[in-house]
Amino acid sequence: MDILTRAELEQLMRKEQQWCVSIYMPAHRSGPETQQDPIRLKNLLGEAEKHLSARGVSTRDVQEMLEPANKLLQDYDFWQHQSDGLAIFLSSKGVHHYRLPLDFEQLVVVIDHFHIKPLLPLFTGDGQFYILALSQNEIRLLNCTRDSVSEIGIGQIAGSLTDALSPDDPQVSLQLHTSGSLGGMSGDSSVTFHGQGGGSDESAKNELLRYFHLVADGLTEFLQGEQAPLVLAGVEYLLPIYKEANRYPNLIDMVIKGNPDLLSADELHKSAWDIIGPRFQAAQEEAVAQYQQLAGQASERVADTLEKIVPAAYRGRIETLFVATGVPQWGVFDPVTNEIELHDQIQADDEPLLDLAAVQTYLKGGVVYTMEPEKVPGGTSAAAVLRY
Repeated sequence: MDILTRAELEQLMRKEQQWCVSIYMPAHRSGPETQQDPIRLKNLLGEAEKHLSARGVSTRDVQEMLEPANKLLQDYDFWQHQSDGLAIFLSSKGVHHYRLPLDFEQLVVVIDHFHIKPLLPLFTGDGQFYILALSQNEIRLLNCTRDSVSEIGIGQIAGSLTDALSPDDPQVSLQLHTSGSLGGMSGDSSVTFHGQGGGSDESAKNELLRYFHLVADGLTEFLQGEQAPLVLAGVEYLLPIYKEANRYPNLIDMVIKGNPDLLSADELHKSAWDIIGPRFQAAQEEAVAQYQQLAGQASERVADTLEKIVPAAYRGRIETLFVATGVPQWGVFDPVTNEIELHDQIQADDEPLLDLAAVQTYLKGGVVYTMEPEKVPGGTSAAAVLRY
């Protein structure tokens, strides 16, 4: 499981003025289906090769561009640590690949920039959330959507309080890296204090607080720029100590109490969704109500046309954006002149303007909600509440 950060998304959005290959495919976490995933990618790479050749790219350049992805075909470990979907982006500058909790349909797109529309569900207001499961035996970070959960490996410190606070290395820091493997259940429900401190309750708490500062610092750096909410899970007395150390701005108050070592990733996900789901729904309803109130007042802080929304998204003026799903809107936008041209059918150099507005809103710190067309406030394909 990989994390697609805000900075990486912004990099993918940059036009490279050359041919770019975007590949999306479903993937499998385990079972015999994992053996079919490399075959599926091989076929998609063959399709990409045909597209590039048809656009006049030389055989040598095609081979060089696709070589990093071809190497993945023989990487056994890579295919054993997948999520629900795999996204691969190739250009003459290199390759980016992400194992993500999205069930992609097979797709190959070759244009002069990367095709990011299938990634949009990760960046909506109700797109994803995290669970941080705390115990003195291990720390588990899970990335979740409404329907899926993937565990992200944490650190090279053996996962325990004793190892993290080793007296031989008091300056040890938490290193975060991505991993597709799911953590197993532990049968030991007891929790004991370890390390230095003389055995008193106060020194034990200080030891835990020091440990959790390492965790919090690493987590905050890893999730830098993320807006997704974070739910804590752990034995009750550990939770306030972690909250004291926490630096991630989107930690929510409600928690999952109990020893998370005894819970699978799916069980933690279910408990967290009971907390997060109503919050997502309430936030969306509140955002719609705000739009309707401002629209009723004929406020200049609302917009319901792409001629207003797209430039506002690029300028960082959108606070909340509502976008209809399944409604393609092709056109061209010039960010220098703010001129926009809409087309009923895709033409050369066209871009999916609704998707671009959504991504730009997210990159500039706004909130995006995707919804059925009939639910978009104002009755259009997109509507926005502006910051000013």
